[in-house]
Amino acid sequence: MQIAFDNNKYIGIQSDHIRERIAQFGNKLYLELGGKLFDDLHASRVLPGFMPDSKLQMLTQLRESLEIVIVLSAEDIERNKVRQDLGITYDEDVLRLRDEFMRRGFMVSSVVITHYSGQRSADAYRQRLERKGVRVYYHYIIEGYPHNVDLIASPEGFGRNDYIETSRPLVVVTAPGPGSGKMAVCLSQLYNEHQHGHEAGYAKFETFPVWNLPLKHPLNVAYEAATADLEDVNMIDPFHLEAYGETAINYNRDVEIFPVMNALFDDIYGATPYKSPTDMGVNMAGYCISDDDVCREASLQEIIRRYYTAVCNFADGKATESEVNKIALLMKRAKITTANRKTTVAAKERMEKVGLPAAAIELSDGTILTAKTSPLLGPCAALLLNALKHLAGIAHNVKLIPQTMIQPIQKTKVTYLHGRNPRLHTDEVLVAISMMSLIDENCKLALEQLPNLAGTQVHSTVMMSEVDRKTLAKLGIGLTCDPVRMAKNLK
Repeated sequence: MQIAFDNNKYIGIQSDHIRERIAQFGNKLYLELGGKLFDDLHASRVLPGFMPDSKLQMLTQLRESLEIVIVLSAEDIERNKVRQDLGITYDEDVLRLRDEFMRRGFMVSSVVITHYSGQRSADAYRQRLERKGVRVYYHYIIEGYPHNVDLIASPEGFGRNDYIETSRPLVVVTAPGPGSGKMAVCLSQLYNEHQHGHEAGYAKFETFPVWNLPLKHPLNVAYEAATADLEDVNMIDPFHLEAYGETAINYNRDVEIFPVMNALFDDIYGATPYKSPTDMGVNMAGYCISDDDVCREASLQEIIRRYYTAVCNFADGKATESEVNKIALLMKRAKITTANRKTTVAAKERMEKVGLPAAAIELSDGTILTAKTSPLLGPCAALLLNALKHLAGIAHNVKLIPQTMIQPIQKTKVTYLHGRNPRLHTDEVLVAISMMSLIDENCKLALEQLPNLAGTQVHSTVMMSEVDRKTLAKLGIGLTCDPVRMAKNLK
């Protein structure tokens, strides 16, 4: 687990750069925040050393001068859109985000419900928030957005939206996920601030694509893989190249929207402060990479991980064939296959040898361990036990959980809870070890190794249950699976 990103340097230069941008616009800046603010797991995987809450740490340097506005689309409320990494709906995540921000001392001034057209679910959600003392604003669907500039920058366009009352120099506009309408909220505020006699600026804070790295750098290719469902395409910023004679990397949506942004700025202020979409960004991540080779390899591994996520989601009906095909094409361009993931190779070899579903883990020192399914344990549960024993220096043939303890659990699962799968899941194994740790020194030693699993990689030849996926995620383990369902009646 080599470090390839200087996190402390990033926090320093990124906060300084944002301060400069606030000053550029007369001490009022709306900062659209792309990606995750305090659980950016993608960035931490492709930039080893980048902490998942790095952006939050950076904003802590500016905490006294900023407030946070959380944006949620009424359409996402209506269809109960779910954050796949956390398994919760976007509307629930807004409440989670608000609580997390406030717990860390940040001011969360309001929630904006965008794409509003009278949805009852949005009205009910607004009432729920207001009962909690949250200020809520509506922003409406504007016909022809974003190209009908004359309508957008008018009383019938942005002027129809609720004016969000803010009080601090930096307003960070964030959301549970993409497509929430963050940019439109920022632009609407610029229009309405101007109508109220106030001047303000706009900037965009997104980590990817990294604008000062090559177009085909694995870091940027991994971003395309991560956003395959949005059909984002990295490209050279033609406006930046024309204005400065320098190559900068952006993506299709920002490049396509830039002429509209310019027109909106002209309509609102009579001039535009930016010559390119790259100019709008404040991302300093590219200056903090300390080992490019390590980042390249980590990014290639992330592309493979995204491919497995896509094929499993497709098997579950949660992804499209085009999403799978796009990531497969990115892998081909990067000259990698699933065989470049060591745990995939090891798990498949074990499965072929024993004729049963199997799993493999790569520990932080490069050690590869494998396990197979059994009548008592699923492959990942068995693998977890093997890994903990290895890390604790316990002999492989030692049974941490006696069979006499497993059988009553299985009976409860099948007989009383009417389950069809008698095998123990990873969370059930951990509970059993925890109970045994009171009387068994080996189990106590094994439990103490759990933190050492963070950052390890696992592959399973069958799809894991939601329980197993969530448990491994909480342990910080990177899981991939073949898109194959495990039979319930395996012996």
